[in-house]
Amino acid sequence: MSASKKTPAVRAVLAGGGTAGHVSPMIAVARALERISPDSRITMIGTEVGLETRLVPEAGFELETIEKVPMPRRPTKDALRFPGRFRGAIADAAEVLRRHEADVVLGVGGYVCTPVYLAAKRLGVPVLVHEANTRPGLANRIGNRGAVFTGVAFEGTPLKHSQWVGMPMSRDISQLDRRRDRAQAREDLGLDPDRTTLVVTGGSSGALSLNRALASSLDDVLESGAQVLHLSGRGKALEESPGTLLTREGYHQLEYLDGMHRAYAAADLLIARAGAATVCEVAAVSLPTVFVPLPVGNGEQELNARDLVDAGGALLVKDEHLSRDWIRRNVIPLLEDPALLADMQRQAGERGITDADERMAREMIRAVSSETLGSTS
Repeated sequence: MSASKKTPAVRAVLAGGGTAGHVSPMIAVARALERISPDSRITMIGTEVGLETRLVPEAGFELETIEKVPMPRRPTKDALRFPGRFRGAIADAAEVLRRHEADVVLGVGGYVCTPVYLAAKRLGVPVLVHEANTRPGLANRIGNRGAVFTGVAFEGTPLKHSQWVGMPMSRDISQLDRRRDRAQAREDLGLDPDRTTLVVTGGSSGALSLNRALASSLDDVLESGAQVLHLSGRGKALEESPGTLLTREGYHQLEYLDGMHRAYAAADLLIARAGAATVCEVAAVSLPTVFVPLPVGNGEQELNARDLVDAGGALLVKDEHLSRDWIRRNVIPLLEDPALLADMQRQAGERGITDADERMAREMIRAVSSETLGSTS
């Protein structure tokens, strides 16, 4: 039997930034590429003002930056300067690609991606795109036009010729076994290992209305026999009185938790916003969830959650309808009935994808291999 071929090394440039929703999938794909092809060289491109300036170096990857050049939405002095600045960003991106001898480019969205896509096209470097939201951003709509492969986190994302690959995510989450890890997670978080557990989190910016709804219904939830882990958000902790934290037996409050996989492992039911990453993560770990989409923007959070809700793996409630009465009618029956939770868990798991990071990494390698074969045929 012949020895298996070594996975070819590639010189990969990954572009994206602005928010964790762009940066985290980018890092997940880079780590997958490292595992699959350890000799590959990986560089990332972002801007100087996004979260990538902190998250990428912390993850151990090299970060190059180019100017952030938003598309003008109305006639201003900045609009007059836009063409020159945009050409400059494309030139800067091309210089990075040439200097790193890029074989392949992957873009995940954000302002930085459009000039990188256009620079790659000029240089003949194959482009791949990953779109995390159900409504694609402008940059990825542009990138998709000439991409050799486009992967999407949600099945119904309207990008031509795209493939549903799921959301690249941390392996702490994608490889989580909630049944195996539940007792240890609850012990680490100071929870009762045998008590039904509700986790509530609104993230850093969307917590206030969730916190108010939980405060109004907390006694009802605790009377059901469940315990609560509440991730309130920094500076938003519930208080008994000014300066005194709210305390109840069975109520555990943290402003922030480093490592959401521990909360996922501990939970029987989650109440959360419907950001793209959260929706894909809870499906990947088969966690029943109540989604409360942020009531801002173009309604994309509700769209993110829709498939999982329609499949029976989650509930959805509008922000303005989340109240003590709604929680009494919809959340407490779940906490009191393990069979209902088990059914939601099964339905959620059927929509979960745990290997999106490796799917995208392998497509990057395949794109380079196809280019090499094409150039030598």
